[in-house]
This record gives sequence, C-alpha cells and structure tokens, in this order.
Amino acid sequence: MIRVAILGSTGSIGKSALQVIARHPDHFQVVTLAANRRVEELWAQVGRFGPQRAVLADESVPLPASSSPTRWTSGRQALLAAAADPEVDVVLNALVGATGLEPTLTALEAGHRLALANKESLVAGGALVLQAAKMAGSQIVPIDSEHSAILQCLEGTRRDSVQRLVLTASGGPLRGRNREQLWHVRPEDALRHPTWDMGAKITIDSATLANKALEVIEAHYLYGLAYDRIDAVVHPQSIIHSFVEFVDGSVLSQLGFPTMELPILYALSYPDRVEDEVLRTYDPVRSSPLTFEEIDQEAFPLFGLGVEAGAKGGAAPAAYNAGNEIAVQAFLEGRIRFPEMVDVVSEAIDGVGVGQLTSVEDVLAVDGTARAVATEVAHRLGEARMGTTS
Repeated sequence: MIRVAILGSTGSIGKSALQVIARHPDHFQVVTLAANRRVEELWAQVGRFGPQRAVLADESVPLPASSSPTRWTSGRQALLAAAADPEVDVVLNALVGATGLEPTLTALEAGHRLALANKESLVAGGALVLQAAKMAGSQIVPIDSEHSAILQCLEGTRRDSVQRLVLTASGGPLRGRNREQLWHVRPEDALRHPTWDMGAKITIDSATLANKALEVIEAHYLYGLAYDRIDAVVHPQSIIHSFVEFVDGSVLSQLGFPTMELPILYALSYPDRVEDEVLRTYDPVRSSPLTFEEIDQEAFPLFGLGVEAGAKGGAAPAAYNAGNEIAVQAFLEGRIRFPEMVDVVSEAIDGVGVGQLTSVEDVLAVDGTARAVATEVAHRLGEARMGTTS
C-alpha cells in the first residue's frame, strides 16, 4: 500500500489523482489532502477519502467544524508539515506557482518520492531542488506528460547515451494566429484548449507557449542536458508526448491519448506499472494523422524569452516564472492584452538581473521583486490602454 499526500487536491491535477486512486484502493491510501482555500471542495474530498490530515494553506479561511477522525490544520507551516510527514511514501505536489517550492524541498529533504506537477519548483529553484534530492537520496518523478514520456523512454538506458530531447506542444487554442490577430484575443478565447482540460493559469500558459518554455527549463534540470540539446515542436493531436534521440540516431517516443491520469498513475506507482482498465488503449488508426509544426516564435515570443531565461540561469528563470504569473492574471482580468504579456515578463526579468540563487530566501526575494516590477508594468500598460480608448 502506497501512502499518498496530495498538495493541491482541489485543482485539476489533484482531482485527476484522486480519480486514479479511487480506482485502485488496493494500491494507494490517501493520508493527506491539502488545498489553498477551496474549503467546500476539500471538505467533500475528505468525506470521500477519509485522510488523516486536511490542510488549508490560506490561514484566513475558517476551518470547518468536524467530528471526523481527520485532523484539520491551516497555514504555511501546516503545509510543510504535511510534506514532511513520515507516514507518507509519496508527496504529489500539484500546487500552482512558486509557492510550491518550499513544499517540494521539504518533501525531498524528508526522503519522500516527489510526484511533481508543480514545474515552477524546478524553474524557480532548480539547483536547490536537485541538491535537496541528492542529499536525501530522494526521487523526483515528473507528472507533466512530456517529462513522464521522457522518463519512460529513458528507462534502462544510460543518460550519457542521450543526444537530444524533443518536447511536443499542442499549440494551444490560438495555434495558427499571427501576432496581429492575437491583439484581439479575449481571455475566453485563450481558455478554450482543444485537447487538454486544465486550470486557467496553465491553459493560458499553453496559449502563449510559456508552458513549453517552463518545460524546457524543467527538462534541463531533470535530465541534465544543455539547452541547445532540448527542442520543442507543435504537435496538435497531443498523441506523442516527447521524443528522445540517442547518440546512435535511434529515436524513442511515448504515445497515448491525452489524459493526465496516465502520467499520474505512473508517478504514483513508479517504477512499477499498475493495470488500469479505464485508461484508453491506444489506437493508431483512430489517432491518425500525426502532424508536426515549428513553433511560431514571432507570434508567441514568450517561448523564446523563457528558454533564453533558462540559458542565462541565476535569477532569470525565477523572474520569468514570477513575471509570467502576474502577466497571466492581468490578462485574465482584462487589464492587458494578449501580446502585452511578453512585455510584462521581459521587464520583470530586466528588473531583477541574473544574480545567483543560493537559498530559498534568495528565490523568494527574486520572486517578490519580479512580481512587483511585473505588477507595475501591467498597471502602466492598462492605464495606457484606458487612455487610448477614452
């Protein structure tokens, strides 16, 4: 029986994980469920799965009165305690944003296997995360479909035999539009993803292709390849999740219909595989044809900006991540237009510089500075827009 803590249980990944676990009660036991502030949803999950612990990260949300055996706690320290719980085997970190970094480090330092959906942990604090895993001998098993695919392709191979990684991107809901057309995109347009059902933030990241830049940075840390050996292509069908090219010219890929439940199940049971009758059997005829395109970096410059930030290293990836979070929120709220998100993020990176990050405090300081710069830029752009339309 694998004992699981799910951080971010009310989000899309957390809900999918609970669906997987519900189908395999003989393999997995939910020990902890944690959410930010969705207390009613968390209450319902607690009622169904009966965990030992339920955590609300936001201390301002009142805890429910409960007579059940589940212990309810709240706040940052409660979240970190859940990540370090010795009664847990696997911590699934599905928190959104840089707030997931400390729980990631805590889980690794406690020696747990980390099923990682919070890619921002690696983007903002990659060196710290790898150091924590190495010191404690902990495993990081990615839940991103692309990185799960790479991990599966690498099983049984030597890492020095890898020549190149190629991540695939769906292209998002705005694929094929040019930069001029993107000025007229509304939030509801960017939220209509053609193949994946995800939360608002990651769906917008998919639309801008910032998500793919974050995944390139993540791949750099997970698999130790230089940025010039990590590529990305648009694959609208979302059937092939990544390619691994080896030094002898061989190429392996992992295929499957788009569902996050498959990489979640693999991460929870790793290195074993658990039979699941619900996940669809791959049908090559039904999924044909499979097509690929280059990323249009003129229309979607956040991709190139993110890869460039990763290659710069130091504070740049953390600043990119923080600036992007502010830009996405400003766009969703209608304060800036779609193409202006890259201006917000670019100025956030410039405002922080590329100093080295040697501690969590360093990462959080960069995150705060980048958010402040990005917020000011978004406000300025919003004011200019209002002045133009008045």
